[in-house]
Amino acid sequence: MARVTVYSTANCAFCNSAKMMLEKWEIDYDEVRIDNDNAAMKEFLDVTNGSRTVPQIIIDGKPIGGFDELTELHMDGELDELMQSN
Repeated sequence: MARVTVYSTANCAFCNSAKMMLEKWEIDYDEVRIDNDNAAMKEFLDVTNGSRTVPQIIIDGKPIGGFDELTELHMDGELDELMQSN
């Protein structure tokens, strides 16, 4: 199964929604909070090529975007393919 990382902050409704959807779809993920951790913020900027919005979701090292993109991948049936590509 693919490895999923969610970069998020504490007070982000879209972050919470993305995490809830992953849990609903029974997809395990690692959360990296960037709001109080300079090292995590640097990692976030490196991995996402300087993104400025959260959540940012990474599947097996590939940035897929945020909540909207996650939902779209699921609706198009592409999320299952990404999750089993490993």
